[in-house]
Amino acid sequence: MASSVTRLQVLGLYKKLLRTSQKWQASTGNLQDTKDEQIYIRNETKTLFRKNKQVTDPGEISLCIREAESRLEMAVHYQSPYPRPVNIPYQGLPPSMSKGKKAQDRLRKQAKPVYLHSHDEVN
Repeated sequence: MASSVTRLQVLGLYKKLLRTSQKWQASTGNLQDTKDEQIYIRNETKTLFRKNKQVTDPGEISLCIREAESRLEMAVHYQSPYPRPVNIPYQGLPPSMSKGKKAQDRLRKQAKPVYLHSHDEVN
């Protein structure tokens, strides 16, 4: 029962994201920007849903749903589909200076916002 509800929730979210990509208007009003952002939304949606297709843990599924919902809300609010930049946490070092330091890695992982859960950190 719970998995069918989750499945319906995930499919509904997928449809909502694809519909958003069809209706999306760039904040610049430029037609090319609009098309580029629509393509970005569609590709990002498909990529992340395919990446997380094999997830079976209910906690992990709910985290992925929260990530998608928060990214959608932020995209609509800021009128930009691209992920927001992440600030270095308090008393944190940038990744280039903290290689191999477990405490810094843990601090950055704790400070990573939910809307970037599926994105790997680039060093």
